[in-house]
Amino acid sequence: MATMYETFCKLSDPRVVGRSSHKLTDILILSVLAVICGADTYDAIELFGKAHHEELKGILQLPNGIPSHDTINRVFQSIDARGFERLFAEWASGLREGGKAGEVVAIDGKTMRGSKDTYHGKNPLHIVSAWSVANGLCLGQYRTDDKSNEITAIPQLIEMLDIKGSIVTIDAMGTQKDIAEKIVEAGADYILAVKGNQETLLEDVEAMCGFERPATEDVDVDKGHGRIEVRHCQAFEPDAIIRMDHKWKGLNSIVKVKATRSIGGQETSEVRYYISSLPANSPFNTYIRSHWEVENKLHWTLDMTFGEDQQRKRCKKAAENFSIVRKFALNILKKDNSKLSLINKRLKAAWNWNYLMHLLQI
Repeated sequence: MATMYETFCKLSDPRVVGRSSHKLTDILILSVLAVICGADTYDAIELFGKAHHEELKGILQLPNGIPSHDTINRVFQSIDARGFERLFAEWASGLREGGKAGEVVAIDGKTMRGSKDTYHGKNPLHIVSAWSVANGLCLGQYRTDDKSNEITAIPQLIEMLDIKGSIVTIDAMGTQKDIAEKIVEAGADYILAVKGNQETLLEDVEAMCGFERPATEDVDVDKGHGRIEVRHCQAFEPDAIIRMDHKWKGLNSIVKVKATRSIGGQETSEVRYYISSLPANSPFNTYIRSHWEVENKLHWTLDMTFGEDQQRKRCKKAAENFSIVRKFALNILKKDNSKLSLINKRLKAAWNWNYLMHLLQI
């Protein structure tokens, strides 16, 4: 609680001095607590506050009681979203355990479909997020106005994060020389997917994997839900042509993964390629597979547990700021090691004030 309060105290208050009835820190902490307990609208935050007014007076100042939903709405529309994103990244970094060496940080984007404003012709908000696989935490986010702008958003996100010693995995959209260089300069390694957006690189990688002998090979078999998937991973040391012609900072290996799936007697296969700054003897099968946790444990959770895509916040700044609040709540819930599902944790927090306070002390 103290750490979160200290984080919010650093955020600049955009309101006119002397004309605000409610503390900015009170509004933000109230919102995080309400979202933990299941709120997803400004009206629900106000309702939560009024239902727990007496308990909240023990941890918040609340000089003029619980703020109205209109007040909460106006605050989220006016907060400096970039500053809020930086503070969230700083706070989330303090939750990491076990050190950053060898930690996989998966970066991927998600479109918030509910933020689309058809009447004014505005596209939905697109958020690029970083996910710590080892800790199961969101480490940061950065807003873009379109999926294609991930190329410019990813370097900005990397600058906010402490990734020294980590392994950064990104899908093909982020396979750019500038991004690879920024990762290496930050003291981290990268694994970048190679697809058609880097056509010449893909052709050279396919040719090399077809003619060269792999330095290492690894086979991983996954069974479950009536499906068998075999991932055959080969890692190659890049030859001089790729190293010189493409000039990828820190390039040390090329990776080919052939995934064969068998479902109900029908078999399909897919081949994927990657470039990496890691040596060829690295456990690429594990690293590459873990990248998809950003989809399964962050994006899917935001939609299915927090109902993010159903929320109709049309003001881009408000939608972005509320997305950060949602991730504050998600990280707090993730830090609780009880065996309850996230949905049941939210229910228990709503029903049991002591459990809610326990979550804040983790």
